[in-house]
Amino acid sequence: MHIGPFALANPLMVAPMAGVTDRPFRQLCKRLGAGYAVSEMVTSRKDLWNTLKTSRRANHAGEPGPIAVQIAGTEAPMMAEAALYNIDRGAQIIDINMGCPAKKVCNKWAGSALMQDETLALQIIEAVVNACATRNVPVTLKMRTGWCQSHKNAVVLARAAESAGVQMVAVHGRTREQGYKGQAEYDTIAAVKAALRIPVVANGDIRTPEQARDVLQATGADAIMIGRAAQGRPWIFREINHFLATGEHLAQPLVSEVRRLLIDHLHDHYSLYDEFIGVRSARKHIAWYVRGLPGAEAFRSHMNTLEDSTAQVACVEHFMDQLGASMDRLPTPTSVTDNEEEPQREETA
Repeated sequence: MHIGPFALANPLMVAPMAGVTDRPFRQLCKRLGAGYAVSEMVTSRKDLWNTLKTSRRANHAGEPGPIAVQIAGTEAPMMAEAALYNIDRGAQIIDINMGCPAKKVCNKWAGSALMQDETLALQIIEAVVNACATRNVPVTLKMRTGWCQSHKNAVVLARAAESAGVQMVAVHGRTREQGYKGQAEYDTIAAVKAALRIPVVANGDIRTPEQARDVLQATGADAIMIGRAAQGRPWIFREINHFLATGEHLAQPLVSEVRRLLIDHLHDHYSLYDEFIGVRSARKHIAWYVRGLPGAEAFRSHMNTLEDSTAQVACVEHFMDQLGASMDRLPTPTSVTDNEEEPQREETA
């Protein structure tokens, strides 16, 4: 599929997740089979652009294209200016956030709260599309099925977005009211796909190769977007790619490979953040990698007491070496439900 002039290598996308899809994580997912990745959302508030957090989110050094940046906000002129700000810093595709369900975002009428005000949502879409057109940069939209069960307006808003010039729409199969609870539904995504000519992407509850196949078939979507299932399992993209191409499962990754991937991920992570922030923000990634493995709970408890990168890496190496002494490959992962996973905290800066 294409987004504007960009041909994607495959129909597997990394969903934007605040505090997760930074440059090191996006690059790792792309290395392991993702055809496309969207950045953490960048605020449209100009007074926050010079903060360290925003500057890191706008850092795309060495990242293979296409570079897609998600922006969030509530005012059309500010969103248009934010789009140009990110294009000047390397963004090749701008994504509008109308899917985040976090209260911190929705209380300011950003994210999925915009789906309650279709007039404002369309004003933002038109302003961003017009601004990006001056740089020949395509615009995409991430949304939910609606604000609540009684107000599912994804089809209406998606049609308006297409008419305004949006070139791809991604739909998470839940309302804002659901957050990350319950089960994603795909009928609304199928309805959006049937109503549009531009590519439509299905998102929500895709954790296995079989679910990826089934969601593509059920919705007719052009691609799927994976978020939480990639946390600690960035190789899920190559697993799905292989299954869609062959109908067969890849073997679980070698412990030695996961050790190398995790250590490389940590060093890349430390290079983006300073020592203090890097060590602390790496803890969640490490915990996701070892989730469900023998001895993981005790390991996490000890690892969370460490406050420098050298000690953190040594702790990870020791754990993975011990694991490798008892097994060659990771065990088959157990099913994880939404209620067992910690929803990501979406941030505005």
